Amino acid sequence: MSTPLSNRYEFVYLFDVELGNPNGDPDAGNMPRLDYQTNHGLVTDVCLKRKVRNYVDLVRDDLGRPEQLGIYIRERGVLNEEHRKAYKALDQKPEPKKLPKDRDKAKALTDWMCGRYFDIRMFGAVMTTEVNCGQVRGPVQLAFARSVEPILVQEIAITRMAVTNEKDAETKEREMGRKHVVPYGLYRAEGYVSAHLANQTGFGEDDLSLFWQALACMFDHDHSAARGKMSARRLIVFKHASKLGNAPAHRLFEAVSVQRRDNDPERPARAFADYRIDIDRAAIPDGVEVIDML
Repeated sequence: MSTPLSNRYEFVYLFDVELGNPNGDPDAGNMPRLDYQTNHGLVTDVCLKRKVRNYVDLVRDDLGRPEQLGIYIRERGVLNEEHRKAYKALDQKPEPKKLPKDRDKAKALTDWMCGRYFDIRMFGAVMTTEVNCGQVRGPVQLAFARSVEPILVQEIAITRMAVTNEKDAETKEREMGRKHVVPYGLYRAEGYVSAHLANQTGFGEDDLSLFWQALACMFDHDHSAARGKMSARRLIVFKHASKLGNAPAHRLFEAVSVQRRDNDPERPARAFADYRIDIDRAAIPDGVEVIDML
């Protein structure tokens, strides 16, 4: 059993992309997501959570507790099938769309799902489908990542030296296509860890350590032709001395600044070395520890 959390946390996570698409928007032809008023790039919380899930799924067998590190939201998964496993394990019979009227039995189903699936006890889940296992609020929450500066989205023509079918071969020798890339972008995400919600879902110290590990390593196992070169650059964690916390989250986030080294707006940034990350430690209140994990 993992040790329960006894501290609140916030964190600032910096990652970058080089000649790739960090998060395509299906409503815009899979272009990199943008804030159209400022041209800052966006990466959704769902995108980052997917990479965390994939990393945990990759390493779960090596950590010696695969039964506790299942992934609920997975590729080609069927959620009702996962819910039926809980009913079967607890020798209960599901009713369509209803939880058991007995509160202890209903809680046992939700607790079983939290104990088995890492992403449920971390991010929470709404499990009120046809086979109902309740819902839980997750202790770990991520906001959208936003690029530090406006990004440039380039559309590049590409060719494939093969055609799709025999009919195409009669008229052409290759296929044309397009891909969208960001030449360079440094993105900043901010997140929260609630000790109170963690104790409700069973998210403990071992789970939190695995989450930090996933943020540090997940891009190394997520390469593709579309995403280009993506790297985790900094993970700055604020650890409070109590469950409730010792300072407002926004004050801690504001203590971390990201600035261009040369302050030349005419020269586009093309590497992480073009930026300077500063932590105003004088602005950190008593009772909050700053941990630079990456």
